[in-house]
Amino acid sequence: MQYNRKIIHIDMDCFYAAVECLDNPALLGVPVIVGHDSERGVVSTASYEARRYGVHSAQSMRMAKRLCSDLHIVEPHFERYKEISDAIHKIFQRYTDLIEPISLDEAFLDVTENKKNIELAIDIAKEIKFAICKEIGLTASAGVSYCKLLAKIASDYNKPDGLCVIDPDNAITFLDKLKVEDLWLVGHKTALELHSLGIFTVKQLRGQSLTTLTRLFGKRGQQFYDYARGIDDSPVETRNVRKSVSCENTFMQDLSIRSNVI
Repeated sequence: MQYNRKIIHIDMDCFYAAVECLDNPALLGVPVIVGHDSERGVVSTASYEARRYGVHSAQSMRMAKRLCSDLHIVEPHFERYKEISDAIHKIFQRYTDLIEPISLDEAFLDVTENKKNIELAIDIAKEIKFAICKEIGLTASAGVSYCKLLAKIASDYNKPDGLCVIDPDNAITFLDKLKVEDLWLVGHKTALELHSLGIFTVKQLRGQSLTTLTRLFGKRGQQFYDYARGIDDSPVETRNVRKSVSCENTFMQDLSIRSNVI
């Protein structure tokens, strides 16, 4: 395990909705969702104001309207989102060329060696967040750690406009606060499988042997075994094609483990 790496995960806050509010300030402070307003339409992104009513990404428009009668529904403007995303990536490039886009609104950055020779990754994350806010007018949440797994999990804490750092000494303590569904690879179906085995938390998952996990989940068993121990050696891989914007999960409680070394 490479504990000396410095990985940042940047996740824009309610990206599509935030861009729409940036372009139309009249939408600020009201429940906004982005998506096609049709019988079979689904919510692409929901503002935090809309989320207070239980509205969330991937939800049907019908259900969203039922939950909040005062919704402001905006058709998506993907070219505009890409334009803003490209501007954000230019900010990333001031620090490193090792950038792995996950979607238009999130990316991993390997800043172990960076263009400005800044020692602490947390300082780079702060500078990036400040630049995005000042130059573009949007907020981003950042997670900092020694691996992609924990950097991504950390960026979900303290949203919106959050910053969380997980260092090697505190990784297990951090993981022990999580449910299994907070890990990569654990979708709804897999979570139900784990629950049926009495495994609800990452701490409980770590109590399972590699043999048991491999027997139950095949190749994924090794990854579950490693992830429960904060092990993820996957590199930050640059690529040109970005996926569509991802759904966002916000944790109910604010947790932040700060580090003086990452």
